[in-house]
Amino acid sequence: MQIKKNKKLLFLTGVIIFAIGFGILSVFGYKRISRELYKQKLLRECVVFEIPSLDIKVPVMDGTDSEILSVAAGHFKDTGKVGSGNYCIAGHNSTIYAEIFNELDNIKIGAEMYLYDNDDEKTCFTYKVSEKIIVNPEETWVLNDFNDDRITVITCTDEGSQRQVIIGIKK
Repeated sequence: MQIKKNKKLLFLTGVIIFAIGFGILSVFGYKRISRELYKQKLLRECVVFEIPSLDIKVPVMDGTDSEILSVAAGHFKDTGKVGSGNYCIAGHNSTIYAEIFNELDNIKIGAEMYLYDNDDEKTCFTYKVSEKIIVNPEETWVLNDFNDDRITVITCTDEGSQRQVIIGIKK
């Protein structure tokens, strides 16, 4: 009789643990699916930045606050316009936050990057990577206008203490 009771208790414990685990995984799955659906919506509505060689394709929203950077890349206020000047964007390199630029440290000089303006003409601008540099967070000179048409992509280094900067010149 005691063995039957122990088996039932053990079975019930297993069912409860399974249900809790399933519930937790469901919440994470729902969040991931919701985030992906929102990203697809933003890709249709916003400027889009793409690096095909790294399989990166992200929406770019105006601003660099934490709310924007949690879902997209952000365009620095008062830097170039899409296709002209120094168009500067930032995104997370993190497994905790949005995984926007996690592969950016693998980019090669000469790689092509694309910036799509989701205006009526669906204009596409092509940039070629010319520089990869590491700067300290206070080195904001990379946001300056250099009298050419370029894109400047900024993210944290893996340890987060510095900034990785990728510069592409418009072709």
